[in-house]
Amino acid sequence: MSMVSQPASRPEEPPNTATGARPGRPSSPHHDTADSSGDGTGDDSAPEADARHRLTAVQGLAALSLDAMASVAYGPESIVLVLAAAGAHGLGFTLPVTLAIAALLAVLVASYRQVIAAFPDGGGSYAVAKTHLGRRTALVAAASLVLDYVLNVAVSVTAGVAALTSAFPALYGDRLWICLAVLVLVTAINLRGIVDSAKAFLLPTAVFVGSILTMIVVGLCRDAPVSTLTADGHASVVSHNATAVGALLLLKAFASGCSALTGVEAVANAVPSFRTPAVKRAQRTEIALGALLGVMLIGLSVLIGRFHLQPVEGVTVLAQLADATLGHNWAFYVVQFATMVLLALAANTSFGGLPVLMGLLARDNYLPHVFGLKAERQVHRHGVLALAAVAAALLVFSGGDVNTLVPLFAIGVFVGFTICQVGMVRHWLGARSPGWRGKIALNGFGALLTGVSAVVVTATKFTEGAWLIVIALPVLVLAFEAVHRAYGRIGESLGLGRIPEAPRRARSLVIVPVSHLSRLTCEALNAAVSLGDEVVAVTVTYDAPEDRQAAEALRRDWELWNPGVELLELPSTTRSVGRPVAAYVSYLKGRRPATRVTVLIPEAEPAHLWQRLLQNPRGAVVAHAVRRNTDAVICRLRFRLDSAGGSGGSGGGSSTSSRGTGSGRLSSPVSGGRGALAESPAKPESPGNPGSPEAFGRCGR
Repeated sequence: MSMVSQPASRPEEPPNTATGARPGRPSSPHHDTADSSGDGTGDDSAPEADARHRLTAVQGLAALSLDAMASVAYGPESIVLVLAAAGAHGLGFTLPVTLAIAALLAVLVASYRQVIAAFPDGGGSYAVAKTHLGRRTALVAAASLVLDYVLNVAVSVTAGVAALTSAFPALYGDRLWICLAVLVLVTAINLRGIVDSAKAFLLPTAVFVGSILTMIVVGLCRDAPVSTLTADGHASVVSHNATAVGALLLLKAFASGCSALTGVEAVANAVPSFRTPAVKRAQRTEIALGALLGVMLIGLSVLIGRFHLQPVEGVTVLAQLADATLGHNWAFYVVQFATMVLLALAANTSFGGLPVLMGLLARDNYLPHVFGLKAERQVHRHGVLALAAVAAALLVFSGGDVNTLVPLFAIGVFVGFTICQVGMVRHWLGARSPGWRGKIALNGFGALLTGVSAVVVTATKFTEGAWLIVIALPVLVLAFEAVHRAYGRIGESLGLGRIPEAPRRARSLVIVPVSHLSRLTCEALNAAVSLGDEVVAVTVTYDAPEDRQAAEALRRDWELWNPGVELLELPSTTRSVGRPVAAYVSYLKGRRPATRVTVLIPEAEPAHLWQRLLQNPRGAVVAHAVRRNTDAVICRLRFRLDSAGGSGGSGGGSSTSSRGTGSGRLSSPVSGGRGALAESPAKPESPGNPGSPEAFGRCGR
């Protein structure tokens, strides 16, 4: 066969509408809609028809940055808890470590701003690695992002519920059910579309950011804490024996504090979710996220040093800061409540980024194509549901305990960060655009920092459960490869990329299973005589007195009706319906291999959804048996009924499926199963006598 180029959207795949591609415009990440300099000037600003279902820059902050925003609740505390091992002297390094993290944040924001421009189809580190580092490295990046996103959902929900149960201890025993309820809520909102989720979470995000910034401004104006009521009576976790601060301790504090950087990549992964010009809007969102996160992290660290706060058991550092700056009043509880809500809703970042990534993996044949489908509201519904299901399993596994999940968290994102930075170094080496040496230095330094962080975090948390991530990463990559190989075999079987043989017309025979006479039977025969050169109706009969009476009544009615189509009896020794029909189809295919056999199954479609519970599933049973045992074409004719219980007119739509044109015939009619068929001498065949119907019992003409 001659070879042809693969189409951009194959018939078995949905078209790639994520980027709003238009005729004459490439949608591959190799052909950017913005120049590589990152200014986004190449992005088309024409309005999209579905713009209302896509994000603005402000909505992007609410939909894709909750994870990063909420991390200020535990990022500075992670630094302080590590440095507390070196005593009060170690706590003095809180601000320098935070400044180093802020510098890394600036590197990441600058890098992902370039990634957004160079890869407007989304995918972040996966897209970068696929282009510049090879397929296997790209799959490692994708696997790390998938694990991080899934864990982010579980950690965020459990952290938010932990804050709730801290305020209301009576709810502690029900924390798992509360976690699952929050997960269901976030999932339901995201199934309505990313814009609806952004609108729903915009107010909590604004309240949280406003509270933290207010706390920082007020705290900088104070010389001493207003209140220490929150920490009173709680034991300090600061070591009083250590006085030296080693490099390893600082590295560990840096790596722990880098948990505040999770979520920075989400915007780059979900660029197609933004309104046009998508690149510009996504870049603005990334910069705003980096600026807000950096200001909050540095501001909180300054306040920690200003008030000489020490970590204590049972009270978060953020709660101590709110108490010290705002006092133990209503403002304190506003900060705590906003923190609790945002921690629980931070899972929304994963729901905004992971489904888009899964869609890209599905487009590249590394995940089932169903994850590439989009609903009307531009939501990858199957990706959202899959993420929710896996996160629910993690919540059940952990029992809603955040401490069980935290050791697994943030490892995957550092792997993705490192791969992305290395990939961007390769990108600048190839592009050689203005200022490429400085960009290489920036990305190379970022790769070094994130790589060291990945190693330190993995090593320090390995025995606490991080070994699961080390195992899960290669397993997930192998799963991607297995899916890809399966699609390769399917494509080879279908002959994708090769010009097929010229179509040829074959004589067609349509088989219509019937059980009684009705308008449904009439519509089915009308469709059958329009589709085929020959038509035969079949009915399955059973050897029981009441069934014989029904068969005789059908025979009499059929002869009185005289539709010009022969009705054949297919005797069955059991109550099977599908196997006798499948056996008859196999028998015909054996005797007439050049004839295209179609089984047309008429089915009534009720006007109301609840009425489907009243339906007889005979049509589905017959379709399953024929599909499993033969290669005949199956056509299920839907006859719609109106609300009054009558017909919907001249028949409904039909859905068809085919097993292909391969062999797979039964060796004899008897091998069809319970529908025992007796072989008879061959007789001349005619349009009214297909496949020697005497073998099955003539019922009428």
